[in-house]
Amino acid sequence: MVPLLLGVLLNTLDQLHLPFIQNALSAIGAPPNADGQYEFLRLGGFAQMLFKEGALALIGLFLFCVGSQITFALGGRALKKGAIITGTKYATAVGCGFLVATVFGPFEGLLGLSTMTIIAAMSNGNGGLYAALTSQYGNRSDVGAISVISLNDGPFLTLLALGMMGQTFPVAAFLSVLIPLLLGMVLGNLDPEIRAFLAPGERLTIPFFAFALGAGMSFTVFLNSDVLAAGLLLGFATLVATGLVAALLLRAFGERSQVAAIAEASTAGNAAATPFFVATAAGHAASAGWMDPAVANKYSAIQGVATAQISIAVVTTAILCPVFVMIWNGWQQRRGVDAREEYPERN
Repeated sequence: MVPLLLGVLLNTLDQLHLPFIQNALSAIGAPPNADGQYEFLRLGGFAQMLFKEGALALIGLFLFCVGSQITFALGGRALKKGAIITGTKYATAVGCGFLVATVFGPFEGLLGLSTMTIIAAMSNGNGGLYAALTSQYGNRSDVGAISVISLNDGPFLTLLALGMMGQTFPVAAFLSVLIPLLLGMVLGNLDPEIRAFLAPGERLTIPFFAFALGAGMSFTVFLNSDVLAAGLLLGFATLVATGLVAALLLRAFGERSQVAAIAEASTAGNAAATPFFVATAAGHAASAGWMDPAVANKYSAIQGVATAQISIAVVTTAILCPVFVMIWNGWQQRRGVDAREEYPERN
């Protein structure tokens, strides 16, 4: 949490473009960004690539190290957990989205939360946050479940729920997460010395990619009073609804620990781009003649508000999800369940 929030704080200061900071960075010869502004986190070179743009590479390295510690038996269990969590999170998101549509309307929604906004935010979890939380509070099959959970990244599931995707499956996105984990798993199972060598990478990389994740967020989203209440409600709903339902399903399928379900009860930063993709897809559908242009225009009209609402949910869940995980983990421990252990499943 500390590295992540520090990254959010520094990026927030960057986005405010305070004059004294701009002057100081200009005086030391920092390169300006595309808008002619100066930022702490865009000094170029190693600093920028590590602290501002390094999240994906660092998470890839983390997954490689985690994979090296997973036996082939645990690999199957990781896939099982990932399938349960992903399917449950998606079903909960779609159910909530269409329930609100039935009661309040698909575009008007509750406090202005449209069906599209709800599904986009609730179905797409923060993979980096999940990896950090399960590596600290969960076990290796919990971490390995990210290979399936990564399927909820991007607009695919939202477009599918809204009937705009057809039968396209994001194979490349799935493999991009699975390959580092799988390569590490193969090497770790082939050579015990490689496994021992890569073991420290499970924890060493966490504060670095947590900071980089935070560097993509900003506290300024909370300044928009028009969408603040809706975004906070969306964040709380994502945390409680998707987390608790997935936890119940994991329990029903024999898992004593449900920390992985709570760790995925968040909204990913890339979900904020989903309204743009949906509006674009709707525009293409209207041009092709299979969607009413008036409906496509409604998706375009709510794009800006939806983006802001989802952004607030992103920051809200990034702060509260770790707290929820710690509370849940403590509750389990008082009942004799240590989430860091691999418990045998019930028959």
